[in-house]
Amino acid sequence: MRPTYTAEAEAYREKVQAFLAEKLPVNWKGMGQLDGQELVDFVTDWRKTLYEGDYLAPGWPVEYGGAGLSALEQVIVGEEFAKAGVPTGGPNDVFGIQMLGNTLLMWGTEEQKKHYLPRILSGEDTWCQGYSEPNAGSDLSNLGLKGELDGDQWVLNGQKIWTSAGHLADHIFTLARTDPDAPRHKGISFLLVDMRQPGIEVRPIRMISGDSEFNEVFYTDATTPKGEVVGGVNNGWAVAMTLLGHERGEAAATLPIRFQAEVDRLFLLAKERGVTDDPRIRQRLAQCYAKVQIMRYSGMRVLTKFLQGHHPGPDGAITKLYWSEYHKEITELAVDIMGADALVPTGRRPSSAFQADDAGAPNSSWSWVGTFLNARAGTIYAGSSQVQRNIIGEMVLGLPKEPR
Repeated sequence: MRPTYTAEAEAYREKVQAFLAEKLPVNWKGMGQLDGQELVDFVTDWRKTLYEGDYLAPGWPVEYGGAGLSALEQVIVGEEFAKAGVPTGGPNDVFGIQMLGNTLLMWGTEEQKKHYLPRILSGEDTWCQGYSEPNAGSDLSNLGLKGELDGDQWVLNGQKIWTSAGHLADHIFTLARTDPDAPRHKGISFLLVDMRQPGIEVRPIRMISGDSEFNEVFYTDATTPKGEVVGGVNNGWAVAMTLLGHERGEAAATLPIRFQAEVDRLFLLAKERGVTDDPRIRQRLAQCYAKVQIMRYSGMRVLTKFLQGHHPGPDGAITKLYWSEYHKEITELAVDIMGADALVPTGRRPSSAFQADDAGAPNSSWSWVGTFLNARAGTIYAGSSQVQRNIIGEMVLGLPKEPR
């Protein structure tokens, strides 16, 4: 099967390619070639370039600062950016633009849209996600952070955990229990909270890889105005589910590209280490290659539904389960190929704690070992593998629910 695009779509692809050719340095090979402050500076400058070129929120309506692109055009942008090895935004834009921004477009008041959407695009407001709690991770409806209305403001007390990039944010969209007497899914509200106040404390969580991209966030009499509720009081569960559905189309297009680049780099590592004649290594390499091809065809299936206007459903759990479990497998193979060198890693570290290292990354032992350590977290964050299997069994295959 070879997917084809319309002539109009391919013409738009050429436009995106021309933009990348104009804005990227000569002989650009991907962000994996950068490290340290050089990488930070590039991402900062690149975000400004995207903002000025209307590529930060290409799917948003023009009146809110977007480019008004079709779903197919957005997919093409994602594909070409992934091939070029550049991000589609800054480190917190997945939360501000893809998650919150798209949710505000559906659930927000006109006042909220006009206030927040331009500030998200300009970078004046930087967002993170306040969902998980120590007792409400996989079972999000069990959250206990309290939101009590006191006059014209909400007073918040409790804790969030695993807040990605929370140390870089100045705002957090927060799920709070605003009616403790209502059923678990019914008494939750979706609140917009400014983190620049004494009642908010952010504590980084140091991971096994040495990175600290996750955080704990503590609310101690933190406040937000009464009107900073999205979707209505006690209707936060419906709003939260809408938010979690975004990014599926782009992920279906870009994940196979990122993981194909990674497996190509693994083949090169095997050649450099002289282990390609080992039948056990060859078998595992072939298995990784085959699984990436399966991921590609699965992505085409998701993409087809996305472009036909279908909203993301429980079958999205298939994609999450598949790539996260696969990523443990390929990184384990990389560590086995490096042998003792993996015990004392050297060289450039991976630039992110999520998914594969960036395009153009060298085959340094730290790049692979860091990705190996991060891959374990991939089976937990954004929904653990155990929960994804339950969703697939109960909501996709129609199997009986797990006994409580």
